[in-house]
Amino acid sequence: MKTEQTYLKGKSVFIVSLLVIGIAILTVYLTGINFNRSPTSNLYLSLGIIATALFLFMTYGLYKGIGLIDNFPKFRNFKRGDIMGNASPTFDTPSVSVGDGIGGLILSILLWIGMTILIIILLIVLEAVFWFSLFIILAMLYWVFFRALKFVFNKSKDTKGDIGISAVYSLTYTLLYVGWIFGIVYLTEIIK
Repeated sequence: MKTEQTYLKGKSVFIVSLLVIGIAILTVYLTGINFNRSPTSNLYLSLGIIATALFLFMTYGLYKGIGLIDNFPKFRNFKRGDIMGNASPTFDTPSVSVGDGIGGLILSILLWIGMTILIIILLIVLEAVFWFSLFIILAMLYWVFFRALKFVFNKSKDTKGDIGISAVYSLTYTLLYVGWIFGIVYLTEIIK
């Protein structure tokens, strides 16, 4: 009897991974305050915890023969190459001279109120752009993360039931996926 392959949803794996990364970094930095560790050693410790969790997750997944399903929503209504269109208008700001006296004071107050409303509107637009940018960055991270794990779990048919091969594949991919970050931190420390 042929057993069916178990599949994990990519969206769930991504969310859990972000939570694990956030909790690992937060824990290391909060405990680092008590032990007076340098930020570099905190980063090494955080990366070590994340690499260990990734290694164990991939080893278990490869050993059990787990696959990965992409259930991230598709965005088909975007045009390629035209993300913002012509969203940055160019205009000259007028120079306003209000004069002295009560008329100038009233006009200054009205201009001040108008500019305050304009700044509030611009801050709301800036917040929308910030959240949209954050969404795009998370979508890119998801895609890269999903592709990387999907690539690893494509080997799960070959490694199912063999812990040795699963561990070798997991160690190799963990070194590839996390090792370059260790390298960047190390090179930054040497250059200082």
